[in-house]
Amino acid sequence: MVNAATAIGTVIGAALSNIIFALIVFIVGRIVIGWILKLVQKIKFIEKLDPTAKTFIMSFVRIGLYVLLIISIIGILGVPMASIITVLASCGVAVGMAMQGALGNLAGGIMLMFFRPFNVGDYISAAGGSGFVREITLFYTRITTFDNVSITIPNGSLMNANVSNYSSEEFRRVDLTFGCGKGEDPARVQEVLLKACTETAGVLADGPEAPFARVSGGTNEAMEITVRGWCKGSDYWSVYFDLTQNCIAAMGAAGISAPAVRVAPVQPK
Repeated sequence: MVNAATAIGTVIGAALSNIIFALIVFIVGRIVIGWILKLVQKIKFIEKLDPTAKTFIMSFVRIGLYVLLIISIIGILGVPMASIITVLASCGVAVGMAMQGALGNLAGGIMLMFFRPFNVGDYISAAGGSGFVREITLFYTRITTFDNVSITIPNGSLMNANVSNYSSEEFRRVDLTFGCGKGEDPARVQEVLLKACTETAGVLADGPEAPFARVSGGTNEAMEITVRGWCKGSDYWSVYFDLTQNCIAAMGAAGISAPAVRVAPVQPK
């Protein structure tokens, strides 16, 4: 009995030693990984990369280092690697099904880096989300909306969705439609709106097309005029709001009437 108790105590002591050592390795390993990642970021080759490739490579390095750390901890705990490989082999189908989404996201991340439909800093709309691209990792892409909401989209979904990149082109066109009374002179209204467009800061006189103001439709109570002006992509929203305000102010200053309001007939009592 004494020998059995001694043997059990020896086994428990060895197990506790392995667990404590594994915890120490885990804590030290995380510190070392953070230190290595900082060193990798300072490598000249990495520093010269654009933010999109840099975040992707750093994500790959981080995951690789943590995989090595986990394998080291498993070895310290005394778990035979042959046993782990056997279990994974026997559960290959289940593991494959469970990892199908993750592998699809990994493949999507690699394809995003290869085809580059967008870069970090671009404003995109895809897979039900719209915002500025902040980070592209191995499995996910993080974007931030105008009201500072962070959205995480799987890379696999991005590769299978239509992606609208609003930052890829140098110039963008602002399209606005205004209404006025049906009895107004179309040529006069066009002249007023065209002048407001050309005098708005940011609207390019020598863009892909000249500023534009033409009648584009109407109803029995109103006439619709479309105004178009090209601007630099980075100036789009400031031009959008300034042009809207300037056109409304110009119509008011010129005395252009608002569309008539349809009044419902009074029902007899």
